[in-house]
Amino acid sequence: MNTVTLDPEIAALVGSVPIPDIVTKDVLDLVRAQPLASPVELSGLVATEDVVISHNPLVSVRIHRPANLQGPAPCLYSIHGGGYVLGSYDMDDAKFDRWCRQFGIIGVSVEYRLAPETPYPGPLDDCYAGLLWTYQNAKELGIDPNAIGITGVSAGGGLCAGLGLLARDRGEIPTQFQLLDCPMIDDRQTTASSQLDGLAVWSKNSNRFGWQSYLGNLYGTSDIPEYAAASRSANLSKLPPTYVCVGGADGFRDENIEFSLRLNQAGVPTELHVYPGLPHGVGLFPETRGAMRYAADQADWLDRQLAALR
Repeated sequence: MNTVTLDPEIAALVGSVPIPDIVTKDVLDLVRAQPLASPVELSGLVATEDVVISHNPLVSVRIHRPANLQGPAPCLYSIHGGGYVLGSYDMDDAKFDRWCRQFGIIGVSVEYRLAPETPYPGPLDDCYAGLLWTYQNAKELGIDPNAIGITGVSAGGGLCAGLGLLARDRGEIPTQFQLLDCPMIDDRQTTASSQLDGLAVWSKNSNRFGWQSYLGNLYGTSDIPEYAAASRSANLSKLPPTYVCVGGADGFRDENIEFSLRLNQAGVPTELHVYPGLPHGVGLFPETRGAMRYAADQADWLDRQLAALR
């Protein structure tokens, strides 16, 4: 049976998330014109500052700093999701409003260029530039340069996985951990879960369009670098401790499970969480029991990683 069974609480709410199959640029433009989620009321206890770090290309970061923070503090560098074609660093505001206060950290979100207007390697180059800027300016930002972790959701998780490989290989920036939230990491769409019908939020057709947009002329060839699609990496060793979480009703389920197993086999301390019935983008349903458990487990792992760095 090539269908998926959703958690009943979320199944009753999926109609409130207006993301159709994205199969053409015209549909993408319509989706881009609509908010991806309802606005969230913030605490007012975390100050934000937007900084342009490059004008050509234009790359900016948003710095999230909790009130009365005594530095130098750990930093979490974040990459938003959106299938490589959607979204903005605004999507990280609510997350950092919680985490900066809860953990006493500084958050940095990067505003990278989107596909198809900017295909690979442009978006990843932007993410690397933002991370390098954060590391090089750590002292001025009140950040401990030896306590920087990276994270990303969906396509942001895919970019984060690629960024982890790139940081390892270039040797310029020490990253202490990586949190990959339902990462989009395999362009081949050959797993069973990637071909499921009835996927909520992000369908197999949208996934194909996202990869085609991001990879451009590389799509469908054998010349795709591991930095573009981390599942293709032949060497996952010497990466930092990793957390991977994904819903059992997410098309990325199987590629995320396989990637986690390979990380463990390569000697990388890796924690994998798979949640039955939860779809892609479970954070769009924050008041459901499943989403709250999903978020609580992330927070627990983050707390352990940050405690080891202090």
